[in-house]
Amino acid sequence: MSHSHQIKRTVAIGAFGPLVTRFVPGGYRPDLVGESAPTRVARVVEAIGEIIDGVELYYPYGVDQETAESVRSAIGEHDVYAVAIAHHPDPRFARGALSSPDDSVRESALERVRAGIQVAASFGARVIVWPGVDGFNYPFQTSYRESWSRLLDALVEAAGLCQSQGLELLLEPKGSEPAMKIHLRDAGTALHVIDRLRAQGLENVRVNMDWQNVILRRDSLAETASLLALGDALGHQHASAGWGSNDDKNIVGSTLFMETLELALVLGELEYGNHGERLGFDLYPYTEDPAAAVRQSITQWEFLEDVAARIDADRLRQARAQKDAVAAYDAVYDALRG
Repeated sequence: MSHSHQIKRTVAIGAFGPLVTRFVPGGYRPDLVGESAPTRVARVVEAIGEIIDGVELYYPYGVDQETAESVRSAIGEHDVYAVAIAHHPDPRFARGALSSPDDSVRESALERVRAGIQVAASFGARVIVWPGVDGFNYPFQTSYRESWSRLLDALVEAAGLCQSQGLELLLEPKGSEPAMKIHLRDAGTALHVIDRLRAQGLENVRVNMDWQNVILRRDSLAETASLLALGDALGHQHASAGWGSNDDKNIVGSTLFMETLELALVLGELEYGNHGERLGFDLYPYTEDPAAAVRQSITQWEFLEDVAARIDADRLRQARAQKDAVAAYDAVYDALRG
């Protein structure tokens, strides 16, 4: 790897796929439909290999038992940093996966988790569980206590399997979509779940903080990272940007500039990256060239890191101690002037 910045980088290879939307169900790159995981990984490494350290894959849609060895050959000097276990594309799980009231459906969802963890273990990768179909769409639709109990029991099993393999389990909260009300909806809920798991001796669970999911809730990026750090649960970052009304996954720093700059500052204060954490670029650039979008995201993130490092720490500390927004912005804009 030729880059020199402290936080290592990964890229979620969904950015390099067919880029399907509900308006273009065949995808903006229909020529990539059916492309194998090893071929896609090789294409990603060839396009941007010099600026990333690893890739993030999806089980079973991006990698599975049959393709794992070929993916290992395709990544070269890079690694598979995380494997995200996906239930949401499967219509069997339309009304829930890990929380499904149907025992056979839930067992199928659990089997997918078990198998995905084994694939992740073959790479020594982290496991991401985003229970996006586990929730509800209507009042009166769900028995909340039963649904939550089933979800928690499933996460206990997943965390235990990961812990037995020496793997970290990353929970990804999101407020809505595909389920209109996802149970695991925000950082506070994730911390509650993690506390429940830790009470059972499962210390290997943290949060994958997806910036777009935070933005969609109108929450603060920097505050969310700080809250997770307080709970020793800041496990990974999925970097992107957006307007705040849809799951845009745009180029980092293209919107919410000040909020993202504050996050860069706070991640530096937290020494994020010093213990193996990485910055994962999780983009969905269906109107742009994916490699160019990732490159520009990295360029803009490095600019934000540089500005954050130039902010006078003593001036900002004094301003924060008084909650003096004017003094804080005076320090920030001095740094922006260079």
